[in-house]
Amino acid sequence: MSMIPGGLGAQTATPVASQSDQENSAQQLEKWEKTARRAEEAIASQRASDAAFQVLRRELVIWREKFLADQNINKNAIKTLQDQITALGEKPEGEPEDSEIAAKRKMLDQQMAVLVAPVKTAEVAHSRASGLIRSIDEIIRSRQTDALLKLDTSPINPAHWGGALAALGHSFDNLRKETAKSWANPVSQVALKNNLPVILALLLAALVLLLRGRRWSGQIAGKLQAKSVTPARWLFQFLLSIAQLLLPLAGLFLLLEAISISQLLDLHGQHVLEALVFVGVSFVVSVWLGMRIFPPGQPIQPPLNLPIGQRQRGRFFAGVLGLLIGLRGLINDLAQFEKWSQEALIVLSFPILLLMSYALLRLANLLRYHVENEQQTGQDASYRNTVIHYFSRVLGVLALIGPVLAAVGYFKAAQAVTTPTALSLGLLAFLSILNRMTTEIYALIVRSQERAREALIPVLVNFMLVLLSLPFFALIWGARVTDLTEVWARFQVGFTFGDTRISPAVFMTFAIVFVIGYILTRFVQGTLRNTVLPKTKIDLGGRNAITSGVGYIGIFLSALVAISSAGIDLSSLAIVAGALSVGIGFGLQNIVSNFVSGIILLIERPISQGDWIEVGGHMGIVRDISVRSTRIETFDRSDVIVPNSDFISGSVTNYTRGNTVGRLKVPVGVAYGTDTKRVEALLRQIAEAHPMVLANPKPAVLFRGFGADSLDFEIRAILRDVNWSMSVHSDMNHEIARVFAEENIEIPFAQRDLWLRNPEVLKGDNGQGEPE
Repeated sequence: MSMIPGGLGAQTATPVASQSDQENSAQQLEKWEKTARRAEEAIASQRASDAAFQVLRRELVIWREKFLADQNINKNAIKTLQDQITALGEKPEGEPEDSEIAAKRKMLDQQMAVLVAPVKTAEVAHSRASGLIRSIDEIIRSRQTDALLKLDTSPINPAHWGGALAALGHSFDNLRKETAKSWANPVSQVALKNNLPVILALLLAALVLLLRGRRWSGQIAGKLQAKSVTPARWLFQFLLSIAQLLLPLAGLFLLLEAISISQLLDLHGQHVLEALVFVGVSFVVSVWLGMRIFPPGQPIQPPLNLPIGQRQRGRFFAGVLGLLIGLRGLINDLAQFEKWSQEALIVLSFPILLLMSYALLRLANLLRYHVENEQQTGQDASYRNTVIHYFSRVLGVLALIGPVLAAVGYFKAAQAVTTPTALSLGLLAFLSILNRMTTEIYALIVRSQERAREALIPVLVNFMLVLLSLPFFALIWGARVTDLTEVWARFQVGFTFGDTRISPAVFMTFAIVFVIGYILTRFVQGTLRNTVLPKTKIDLGGRNAITSGVGYIGIFLSALVAISSAGIDLSSLAIVAGALSVGIGFGLQNIVSNFVSGIILLIERPISQGDWIEVGGHMGIVRDISVRSTRIETFDRSDVIVPNSDFISGSVTNYTRGNTVGRLKVPVGVAYGTDTKRVEALLRQIAEAHPMVLANPKPAVLFRGFGADSLDFEIRAILRDVNWSMSVHSDMNHEIARVFAEENIEIPFAQRDLWLRNPEVLKGDNGQGEPE
């Protein structure tokens, strides 16, 4: 038997491995060793630049992915050998083992060592690569922290203002000279003349889209907004609002294309133009977000409870904030392209930073006004309003911190606070819009806005959207893409539990297979419940028991198949599961008892749905039997949840088990002196005349005895349906009262004669014939 190596450092299971495989493995190990030593030297010296560290890190990530894949080589062969070794049993202690079995065990151990060697090599190399990557990340993060905490020039120092203005003027002068040079170039003039019709068409289309596109779509959306909001109308209005975003963006790109075709701008001008396009995109997107969060007019169910004037200010400051973000990017691009000094960049960026902080502060105040308006209108302090309240406070604090840090001289720290705050605010606004969109889509599906607001599915979808947005928030606040990929790589590796590695791929395989099995189980249950079982002679309780049993078996089989498909080895978890089962058994013994009792109820069926029972002092109709408890609906229409163990360990009275025939007792009392035989005949006639009383066996009338106030009789009748016992009892009482009144038979009531032993005491006689 030969095993072909499947990864780095793999060897064959035969005594002599392939020469080419050995050479390939040796070469790969040598290359990895060189890369690892080079990384260790760079980390030890810490003299490499960030770019060099990034290149080295990418190489280490590639090697680590190879090592992770090599950890699964020979997996099936190792499993086969392990099963063979297990089949041989434990090696006897103190006694010689059979020579043939000993030879077989030795051969299997040798083959196992050969197969496991490349896996161990890959595990060691993977651990080494991960450690080197972590060291590089720590160095880069340390450098970023030092840069943020570096004290730079203060922008309020007038000594640097002249140099900053000179740098800005020099950049514009270069742009002017470059444009004039291109205009004077005959080649550019010829190209301009040849492309003039196309340029004019592009400019005209760009101006129309920029100036009128958003207004046209806004007018249509305003007409829809004035009407009652339905899910379909809101979604259509949302699509029109997207047109308000896309049309100006299309105009910007048409304008960029027209200027590019004119060939009037050289390298410097093209760079500035691309930066201006970013400014326009930032402005248009922020205006669109402001229109959705602070809608004009009188919208129904606006995102924030603000009057028209405050919403107008919200739209204004949202647009200003987007424009300032774009201008900040423009200043940074010019500084990098024109090689401005650090002092010039700080001085020219400081006014933008101040305006950005002011806009953030005003938006924070609007959020605070929303919470105050909600309180004034009598709205409760909901979780959403509580979050908005604290968020407005945090937003205001961050808006004030940025300018203070910049004025002191920590300009990079100020930028690391103010700009991410503005971008995070925009991302939160976008998530709020998506939240409303998912709710409206679900309302359109279920055709009810109230159900959509109370449903769980939109909440789960929005929760998933929040989770998906976390990497974007991390990037906004300074995280590197490599940091996120490192987190994802660790997540993919998973963790080891026993001899089993639990990774996202394993979990997804398990989840998908289990969900498929669960859906198939529910489909089979629905088919049995609605199609197959109704055509049989099985009663309702038996059909429910069969359906529930199929559900439990299907879920159990789905879990087993999912575990096997995911490649989880349950044998390695048996000891841990056994230890946990002891503790769980003691802690959950009542739940387990109810579970087992529920299975017994479903199999033996001493009670079924629809039965009239009495258990533990509760009487009512069985409405549902689950695996843990049974729901009983009492006659006053309240539900009683009874643990299933009470039905097994206690006594249960089932009035309708097997059939609905039951006995009714009606007690009657008559006055002393009444003819008892006559009373007996009248009561028998009344019982026999009722339609619910069976003729066979005949109803009986018993003279029970001599009571304190009456002669006691009792009617005993068998009813066709004992569920009508209370109604039959009432009918017989009415008939008894009528017949006894016609026959002058008195129904006595309790009365007592009071004898006074010393009545003279009550008259105030003192015993001498004189009143006291």
